[in-house]
Amino acid sequence: MSAIALTQILLNGLALGAAYALIALGFVIVLNAAGAVNFAQGELVMAGGFAAIALAPLIGETTALPGLFLLPLVMGLMGLVGAGFAWIAYFPVRKRHQVAVFVSTIAAGLVLQHLANAIFGAAPRAGPPLITGNSLTFGALSISLQQIAVMICAAVLISGTGLFLGRTQTGRHMRAVAQDPEMAAAIGIRPKRMITLSFALAIALAGAAGLLLSNQFFVSPNDGGLFMLKAYIAVTIGGWGRFDGAVIGALLIGIFETLVAALTSYLVAEALLYALLLIMLVFRPSGLLPERARARV
Repeated sequence: MSAIALTQILLNGLALGAAYALIALGFVIVLNAAGAVNFAQGELVMAGGFAAIALAPLIGETTALPGLFLLPLVMGLMGLVGAGFAWIAYFPVRKRHQVAVFVSTIAAGLVLQHLANAIFGAAPRAGPPLITGNSLTFGALSISLQQIAVMICAAVLISGTGLFLGRTQTGRHMRAVAQDPEMAAAIGIRPKRMITLSFALAIALAGAAGLLLSNQFFVSPNDGGLFMLKAYIAVTIGGWGRFDGAVIGALLIGIFETLVAALTSYLVAEALLYALLLIMLVFRPSGLLPERARARV
């Protein structure tokens, strides 16, 4: 394999991993805030892709940046869905056995899957591109504008989320509730409000990932399980509950999948990825970046 071909594959992998990172990041935010896994995260990514398709006519076909204009609309809509999701699928069952939350989120995901199937049909659909136009060429290396836009958008959203959680008062309140809700409530923070905001932020990021992935990889109602697995694997590899670990794990998955698929096939890449997950669970279950005590994000 030539250096040019390898560089092209790595860039493709980074673009894919950047979108996966948004999914994994949302997964970790809910995990930390609620202490439970949102098994509907993949279906919410799928919903974000279909939301972009449904809202695309509002932008029209004349703009050169259809997806970029749609991104805040999709994230705002999915943020509202996330707030409602918290009150429908989490709060009513959170004081019951942990299995109740497990089942509740799975049920919510299945509802989303069947709604998407009824409204849009089972066939894969292509979402709007972030940016229209040809690829940029550097000698023999060609990089599509879409890939560049995906990486830039994902980097901005990941960095913005980190700054929001670490530098703003609301973000610090969300982190306080994630670490110790009873102590946070004792000092005047409202845990339910912060948990609702956490779900809204996490699902807004899932919606953004759905938009970023929908153009190049298409979206169908049955994609949710695959997206959920990628988030779970990223978090397991990176370090359970770690913000930075989730991003690193997702980038590694994107590069690994793209490289192995180029050398063999996509099915082999998927099989090896699951084998890698099993190896990690056996030999390093804490992940590459083990979770710091009482400092999850």
